[in-house]
Amino acid sequence: MSEFERYLKEQIEECAPSPVRDAMEYSLMNGGKRVRPQLLFDALEAYGYKKEAGYPMAAAIEMIHTYSLIHDDLPAMDDDDLRRGRPSCHKAFDEATAILAGDGLLTRAFAQALRSQTGSRQKVMLIENLSKYAGADGMILGQSLDLQAEKRPSSTLEQITQIDRYKTGQLLILPLVSAAILAGQMQDIPRWITIGTDLGIQFQIVDDILDITSTEEEMGKSLSDQRNHKATFVTLLGLEKARRQVEAYTKEIEDLLAQMDLKDSSSLRRTIRTLQDRTN
Repeated sequence: MSEFERYLKEQIEECAPSPVRDAMEYSLMNGGKRVRPQLLFDALEAYGYKKEAGYPMAAAIEMIHTYSLIHDDLPAMDDDDLRRGRPSCHKAFDEATAILAGDGLLTRAFAQALRSQTGSRQKVMLIENLSKYAGADGMILGQSLDLQAEKRPSSTLEQITQIDRYKTGQLLILPLVSAAILAGQMQDIPRWITIGTDLGIQFQIVDDILDITSTEEEMGKSLSDQRNHKATFVTLLGLEKARRQVEAYTKEIEDLLAQMDLKDSSSLRRTIRTLQDRTN
């Protein structure tokens, strides 16, 4: 278990023992790529900071992300039985406990962010951005747009791009913006927003490609998009054009990073390439 994984586990173990805490821990510690924490750590390193400075905020973001997955898997949402190769939270426990586990992670995230070792002004900014990017104008808006899309007979490329800009992109913007706040480099926030938005759309295109080219066993989750006949980048663009779009976003992100005054962005660039080339 990595140092950050131990840190995450310790934060959940502070909660009062209950089935809800067990469900929170089950979902939060259920593997995963830890993409969002890694982006925060890499961006901090690019500024010359140690990743440990980002542990509290990274944990907060991962709690938000995990709560969103718990709720996304519920019968009222995507109705998925599998998450990261294991039963979804509502299958491992029950639906009511899963809802409360998601609520518990969401509310715990804000207290977690306040543990960041930084000034009061930066803490206010961190909390403000956590609420903004995770809330009704951010990730939740994306989830709402996704639910609306399921009721349409078909969706356009512009519509699914907007969904992914919010549903996936907002929680990829957040760690990058958080790193800039922790490092006191507020002038870089607009570029990080563009990079995170591009990453979010690219991430979903890769997911759409893998939904076509992989199995549920390889992905470790239910391929509900195929089952529900949802419009995706692949169904609208075709496989090869979707792959070219992924490369185009990577180039744009690398160009934006080159325009920034960073000490060493090599780790961040490697992570971005790893996300592009992932197989699950």
